Amino acid sequence: MDTTKKDQMKRGEFLRNLGLSTSTLMAFYCLGTTMTACGSKDEDPDPNPNPNPNPGGGTGVTGTTTGSGINFTVDLANSNYTSLKTAGGSAKVGDVIIAHTNAGAYVALSKACTHEGETINFRSAQNDFLCPRHQSEFSTTGAVEQGPAASPLKVYTVTVSTDGNTLTVKA
Repeated sequence: MDTTKKDQMKRGEFLRNLGLSTSTLMAFYCLGTTMTACGSKDEDPDPNPNPNPNPGGGTGVTGTTTGSGINFTVDLANSNYTSLKTAGGSAKVGDVIIAHTNAGAYVALSKACTHEGETINFRSAQNDFLCPRHQSEFSTTGAVEQGPAASPLKVYTVTVSTDGNTLTVKA
């Protein structure tokens, strides 16, 4: 019976013992050089390279969320978007901000302020949208309530499924 303990050296420690500096190691890494001779070919370096941030529920959005062809569906039962089921809730999806207004309606507007492109926020207490950079305010119809923004926000069509579990946004 062999009772001796075998010491194993990690790859980085081995390379440092060879006299390679941190900058040399970074150069190997940045150039994409891989040193796989120490591992098995059958070994998966990352068994889950794209982990699902919401196991069992997906991202909660399907379709096109950016550009000129906005057309997507939001799963309101998904934990990322359950806040939209309550009046005053909002969510940013791609190039769009969706809000559940205090009146109970859903609105979807472009999320970029028309002044300098800063991402706007929904203010549930005021039932409007505010640009945090220069304080432009927009109504739930996208109209400018207070500048410096001079142009309204783009408005998207919103439809809610009859069961209230999905919301579709279209250009």
